[in-house]
Amino acid sequence: MPKSNLFFSKNLISWYLENRRILPWRRTKDPYSIWLSEIILQQTRVDQGLPYYNAFKLEYPSIEDLANASEEEVLKLWQGLGYYSRARNLHITAKHISNNLGGVFPENFNDLLQLKGIGDYTASAIASICFNEGTAVVDGNVYRVLARVFGIFTPINSSEGKKEFKELAQRLIDTSQPGTHNQAVMEFGARYCKPQNPDCSACIFNNTCVAHQNKMVSEVPVKLKKAVIKKMYFNYLVILSEDKRTLLQQRTTKGIWQQLYEFPLIETSKEIGINQIQKLPAYLKLSDKYSFKGVKLYNKKSIVHKLSHRHLITRFWIVETSSLLSEATFENKNKLESDLREISFSAIYKYPVPVLLENFISLFFESKETVLIQKK
Repeated sequence: MPKSNLFFSKNLISWYLENRRILPWRRTKDPYSIWLSEIILQQTRVDQGLPYYNAFKLEYPSIEDLANASEEEVLKLWQGLGYYSRARNLHITAKHISNNLGGVFPENFNDLLQLKGIGDYTASAIASICFNEGTAVVDGNVYRVLARVFGIFTPINSSEGKKEFKELAQRLIDTSQPGTHNQAVMEFGARYCKPQNPDCSACIFNNTCVAHQNKMVSEVPVKLKKAVIKKMYFNYLVILSEDKRTLLQQRTTKGIWQQLYEFPLIETSKEIGINQIQKLPAYLKLSDKYSFKGVKLYNKKSIVHKLSHRHLITRFWIVETSSLLSEATFENKNKLESDLREISFSAIYKYPVPVLLENFISLFFESKETVLIQKK
């Protein structure tokens, strides 16, 4: 290893061993624990992901336990973390390892890369930490550290950039302790070489950092401009019966929130008012079927729920009806046509829903307003 590369890794590991956070997945080399932590921490801060990690390890101590769970149970435990494809892939891979690989994780980067939901970064993390394979991780934290210290202005979200940063990270890694090196560079990026206002004056690399020396820290790493954010207008019909039941439907198509539950949804091209929604074919169809008695807008100001590539402009419409379907139908696996499910108010918390719906449910179904509606 060239002297400059050796200096980088040695300083980094020295800093890490003195300053690392004590986290549960750093006390083990168990592949299941490392894999679970890495999947949870994708697109998620440690302080947000830690409670979820602990909850998963408590509910599913082994990969066999996770494999034996239902997808709905896994999604419910994941609720609030977002990017739900991570949870679905987690469950698929757990079943594959448990059922087809005897519960044993592959022990090298290339074989790990074949598992669903595991890309270059996660495979590198597991291979280096658990099996001491000298393969470098590259995530957002690593991009930031390398771009600043070595003065790289190639866009990190370009094919050229991804290749360049991976090759540099691979040259820098200390192959005698690859797991420690990888954790060190990720930790340093997360806690020291932060996106905004890093303390460069006290940085261990301030004498050699190209970005710091040239007063360009805020300019790297470089990213190509994202596509224009798409606005979508969501109108949820929160249907309430006098016997305290409502309707949920499952999103079965590919896209956001696949397999999660939500209230009947009407998408529109713009914000609409009460007179407009009552004239929509989708509303009229449900109204005829369930004999709507009245509708009112719950949130006067639309809720803007921001996702990475779209903004959901959301309104909740409270719809009252005398009853939904018969008790016999309700008892028949609680399944209605068109993927609608009749849910008692008390059971609504059992279903995995997007955080947008979770916040509404917590506010509305625990409020006095819901009780008053039923007393009319």
